[in-house]
Amino acid sequence: MDKPYELSTQGVRAGQARSEFHEHSEALFLTSSFVFDNAAQAEARFVGGEPGTVYSRFTSPTVSMFQDSLAALEGAEACIATASGMSAILSTAMSLLRAGDHVVCSSAVFGATVQLFSNYFGRFGVETTFVSPTRVEEWERAVRKSTKLFFLETPSNPMTEISDIAAIAAVARKAGALLAVDNVFCTPVLQRPLELGADLVIHSATKHLDGQGRVLGGAVLGSKKLIMDQLLPFLRTAGPSMSPFNAWVILKGLETLELRMKAQSAAALELAQWLEGHNSVARVFYPGLASHPQHALASRQQRAGGAVLSFEVKGGRAAAWRVVDSTRLISITANLGDVKTTITHPGTTTHGRISPEARAAAGITEGLLRVAVGLEAVSDLKADLERGLS
Repeated sequence: MDKPYELSTQGVRAGQARSEFHEHSEALFLTSSFVFDNAAQAEARFVGGEPGTVYSRFTSPTVSMFQDSLAALEGAEACIATASGMSAILSTAMSLLRAGDHVVCSSAVFGATVQLFSNYFGRFGVETTFVSPTRVEEWERAVRKSTKLFFLETPSNPMTEISDIAAIAAVARKAGALLAVDNVFCTPVLQRPLELGADLVIHSATKHLDGQGRVLGGAVLGSKKLIMDQLLPFLRTAGPSMSPFNAWVILKGLETLELRMKAQSAAALELAQWLEGHNSVARVFYPGLASHPQHALASRQQRAGGAVLSFEVKGGRAAAWRVVDSTRLISITANLGDVKTTITHPGTTTHGRISPEARAAAGITEGLLRVAVGLEAVSDLKADLERGLS
């Protein structure tokens, strides 16, 4: 048996399907529908009796290439692509949950994820209990007979807390629940949750998978049974689909994913070390630092610390905003995963819609800033932050 290809090779080559024109770069199929040879073939494809393209809401050659490529990188049997990261989470929940079901969710997830589980799913009879991302015993205590799904994000946004995926997966299996892991910060280059016991992996492809802040996209990966039998029917019916153009853009992003993740992680570590020694900084949160509470776990579970860090500025919101407003190079935007470094004040942006109590419980103080490190020279990033810090 041939040796499996390395991750870098899979990022460049996996998933490619050439048309009759034998193109070298993946083709972009901009069409809403596909033509059948005859009525019998149309019937066979619509009912699933024959594989093939039908309608771009759920079958597109370009989207399929992206799905196959990402599945190879994550070590998953199957993948479905969605319109955004949040639509990936929505599709997962709508496919797997019903009224009366219970979800156990990390309290340290993206603000929109909190809103989705607590406000919107609650309207339809799905109850969510939020627990600590790092205390496995809280996940155990939260389990009910009706618990169907565990959901976590590791590293967390914005505090970079690290959840023990293997330990939480064991609790989920014992409870008869599925574990879904949002892998947006690490990507499969740094972490493969399925190998640690997760049932599903979720991505906001908008972030590192694209890598240049161009388009929106999401993905859900797992076993063929979960993806094809349960999630695909929802995607086909409800239509939160990834467009072929966006799939093509993100597919090209996958080609450089490993190079970018390694370089951005190294830059983030250097910047975090510099911030940790700065007099105006109270604390730095980055898994690659020995001072991080879950540094040892991150070292076992991840291949590097990732590109995102957060730090608390002495002086509260006024001091934090001064740092933001003093930047000339770093982009003031809430997006992350870009080759351009970004900075945001989580308490008033990404987590501004959740309650002050929830922010406090998550450790999101008024002085906290999040930086997603890109590919600029670290010396220039330091100088840009120093302007406001000093």
